[in-house]
Order: sequence, then C-alpha cells, then structure tokens
Amino acid sequence: MKFTPTRLPEVVLIEPKAFADPRGFFMETWHAKKFADGGIDAQFVQDNHSSSSQWVLRGMHYQLRHTQGKLVRVTQGEVFDVAVDVRKSSPTFGQWVGEYLSADNRRMLWVPAGFAHGFLVLSERVEFLYKCTDFYDPSSERTVLWNDPELGIEWPLPNGVAPVVSDKDDAGVRLAQAEYLP
Repeated sequence: MKFTPTRLPEVVLIEPKAFADPRGFFMETWHAKKFADGGIDAQFVQDNHSSSSQWVLRGMHYQLRHTQGKLVRVTQGEVFDVAVDVRKSSPTFGQWVGEYLSADNRRMLWVPAGFAHGFLVLSERVEFLYKCTDFYDPSSERTVLWNDPELGIEWPLPNGVAPVVSDKDDAGVRLAQAEYLP
C-alpha cells in the first residue's frame, strides 16, 4: 500500500496493491497497522455508501462537533474528490486539493477531521464508499458553497454543463461566512 501526502499534507492519497489474475482482483482497503504505519491512525465507527449519476456534485460538507475523518473510495465509475481545510488555526486554512478516484485506478483518499469534503461525478454512474471516524450528527453539519469564488475549486465540468446540486448544497455559505473549526 502506498501513502502519498497531497499538497495539503494531512489529506493522503492511498494506492492499495491489487493482486490480479484471470478471475479478477483482490486488494486490502483497510488494514489498521498498515494505515498507522502510513501516518493514518483512525478508528472507524460508520460506513456510508452513495450512488449518484453523472454531473452530480455533493458537498462541501463538514461537522463542527462529532467531526468525521473519512476514508473514501469509488467501486464503480469515477469522481473528482475535493477536500478543503476549514481549520482557522491551520497554515493551509481555506486551501483545497482535488484527486481523481475511480473503480479503475482503485485509489482512496484520506480526508481528516477539520476538512470539508465533496465530489463531482464524472462517469455515467458512481458508487462511492466512505468509512467515517465518528457518527453522523445532522445538527453539527455545515456546508461551504461548492462554487465559492474565494476557494476557486477547479471542478472539471465541461463548458455549458451545470452540476446537479441538492438544495442544501446550493444554499451553502461562502467560507468567509462559515463557522470554522479551531
């Protein structure tokens, strides 16, 4: 398993080793000791699975209490996955990083607590899995506007294509008006 810090070093790209033969492949997606050796010492309490169609954009979500670290991956299709640092005291506050995750590249992304998270579906359909370090608390969830010009997230949308966004995500606030984590 290969662990590569992104330009926001706490957000880590993980490339599991897949063992393939004519029957298909096998890979480990979670191994506590290997992840701890790779700098990710997490205990997961909840797994989530979402399915979305092309150009759906989910995010940018984070929690003020019961903050969640998320290990995310795709089992069908492809997404552009984004994390934004929302920790006011962090030297990378307000910066974002994006990675392509797909069933074909088998990459995973570690998004630690203190980061807003979202993704854009690039394929016709996607199956997206999350392992979370705390239980979901709807009263604690906040949403930063996915297209906040001050963040400048470069979503890979073709010209003339608008993302499909939920009312909740469309009503997100700019980072400058958001409630931050310390």
